[in-house]
Amino acid sequence: MGPAPHEIATSEALLVVILGPTASGKTALSLALAERFGGEIVNCDSVAMYREFDIGTAKPTPAERARVPHHLFDSVDPTQEMTAGEYARQARHVLAEIKSRGRLPIVVGGTGLYLRALLDGLFPGPQRSEELRERLRERASARGPDYLHRILRRLDRAAAEKIHANDTPKLIRAIEVCLASRQKMSELWQQGREPLRGFRVLRLGLDPDRAALYDRINQRAFQMFEGGLIEETKKLLERYGSTARPLASLGYKQAVQLLRGELTREQALQGAQQAHRNFAKRQMTWFRREPEATWMKGFGDDVQIQQEALRCVGAKR
Repeated sequence: MGPAPHEIATSEALLVVILGPTASGKTALSLALAERFGGEIVNCDSVAMYREFDIGTAKPTPAERARVPHHLFDSVDPTQEMTAGEYARQARHVLAEIKSRGRLPIVVGGTGLYLRALLDGLFPGPQRSEELRERLRERASARGPDYLHRILRRLDRAAAEKIHANDTPKLIRAIEVCLASRQKMSELWQQGREPLRGFRVLRLGLDPDRAALYDRINQRAFQMFEGGLIEETKKLLERYGSTARPLASLGYKQAVQLLRGELTREQALQGAQQAHRNFAKRQMTWFRREPEATWMKGFGDDVQIQQEALRCVGAKR
């Protein structure tokens, strides 16, 4: 005989996931919840995992990190490749440790694929081929950004519809999977997933007013440029060259273009602001697909939103 339903329920710990676009106040909300309920914060932002990338990532400050335990920040070397699958492995280990201490795990961050890997698992796709990837990168560079998307549309239309035409890493991986496995990636997505077990997941989504969010995004990018993003990027370029993977991420990419003389400071700032706004749109499109999320119409540093979130978590404990 298996365990009774009530025994299954008591073995499942609560896991809070805070969803939302960049600059929506996820950090502030996570701190409020962690301090109230004895929580520990687990990063789910791909770039914030990298050491030495500080100004352009909006990581929690040292003072914020001192308030409650934080995990998976500054844990990856700048030249190391971090995948969604490896993130999920590390994060699941951290969640198990937090659960064993009787604390509340709070997953925070804006990388939708990492969150999906953590909660739902990823299909066991074929090994990566650096030779194929390099060929695809070279052809994309020579033939324009839509080239890879056209290839994927021919190989797997369903996957192409889910991946943005400018998202080169995901396009390359999808093409690689199709060619190496001789199956469509969209079909493999349905196979072999191992979802997270042992937790009841409460998803809290931040959905602030779009105009107000864009104002915050523009101001945050301005503060990054004023606060030393160019200087930080220059040091990283000198130390690692193009081997530092996050240098292609939002903000850093524009800072690199400025340092190479491809953009003026004003063009770089405007480019970073536009890129972050576009990213926020894509994040909301992705997070809207998360099942059973409780959406709150405001920013995470708003007292009323925090009170609403505290009530939601309190009701589930």
